[in-house]
Amino acid sequence: MNKTSDVIIIGGGIIGCATAYYLAKAGQRNVTVLEGSPFIGNGGSSRNGGGVRQSGRDPRELPIAMWGIQTLWPTLSEELDYDCEYHQGGNLRLGKTEEHQKILQGLTDRAVACGLDVTMITGDEAREICPYLSDEVTCASWCPTDGHANPMTTTLAFYRRARQLGVHFYTNQKVTKIQKNHGRARKVFTEDGNVYEADEILLAAGLQSRDIMASVGLDVPMVSQKCEVIVTEAEPPMFWQMLGTAGADFYGHQTNHGSFVFGGYSGFEDYDKDDGTPINTSQALSVSSRAILQYFPALANAKVVRNWAGWIDMCKDGVPVLSKVDEVPGLTLACAFTGHGFGIGPAVGKLLSELILDEPLSVSLDALRYDRFHSLT
Repeated sequence: MNKTSDVIIIGGGIIGCATAYYLAKAGQRNVTVLEGSPFIGNGGSSRNGGGVRQSGRDPRELPIAMWGIQTLWPTLSEELDYDCEYHQGGNLRLGKTEEHQKILQGLTDRAVACGLDVTMITGDEAREICPYLSDEVTCASWCPTDGHANPMTTTLAFYRRARQLGVHFYTNQKVTKIQKNHGRARKVFTEDGNVYEADEILLAAGLQSRDIMASVGLDVPMVSQKCEVIVTEAEPPMFWQMLGTAGADFYGHQTNHGSFVFGGYSGFEDYDKDDGTPINTSQALSVSSRAILQYFPALANAKVVRNWAGWIDMCKDGVPVLSKVDEVPGLTLACAFTGHGFGIGPAVGKLLSELILDEPLSVSLDALRYDRFHSLT
């Protein structure tokens, strides 16, 4: 094992893999990635609906999403030499009630103020874009530059290219703590007794980041929320838009294979009987299916072939922490993505590489600094 590096990345999801790739691409090849589970991308990076969207985002993270879609996503498959299944078919966020329209109008107004091309449209106009919508849809927001991609292949494409450039990846290396040396983050300890050292440490371990950062006296207010996803059998091509709703009933899209991938929440998460493993449930399957059919009755006979569940690291204020930590030099945090991490993953990876290498940032991260929570403690 390579136990002394210039950079250690804790977490082998899309954020960790993308950052490793962009660091190596910039010439920093002595990088080690530690993944706690047996598999790369085993957390939220492989358990999400695949949205690559700008609409519906908080204005603090919207510039990152816009920059990533403008500069990285269009050529990402070619750059990584692997099909990420990226489609820029637009995003329809659907509504059925006056309350839904107010929600969508508010999201649209905030996005337009940030320079995003997104508009409110009527139900009939939405059906012109996607003829399979039910008559219950009365309004929608429409962002033509949004889209979707395959989370698993995109994450593994970053992993593959990073390895080709010399990055070291180790799985089954569950990190238990970070240790400072002369006031600077320096050592990383794992559950099986390994100790790694580096000049710079990036903590990008999803929900587990909170326990790990506690070892150096830090905290980010985030909690878990379980998201469950269903996958249908392959259907004839119907539409390429990414879909969502004002009421957060579900979100999803049709894949290259023809199957539909839909994510959602059952509302029963706090009552599930499990040991902390994200177990999918029959309740979520039923709740999501009923919601989907209200918007897409054409899918009434589609068969569900599998479903899965995953934890989302929900931040108190709804946006991630992407920041160096003044109190612990040498440590950079990338966590609390609140279910928004995949779509901005490539852009975040590039920006984190710039942050770690002390290069000028392509997009400001000031609104996502760790110290924004200081007033809460």
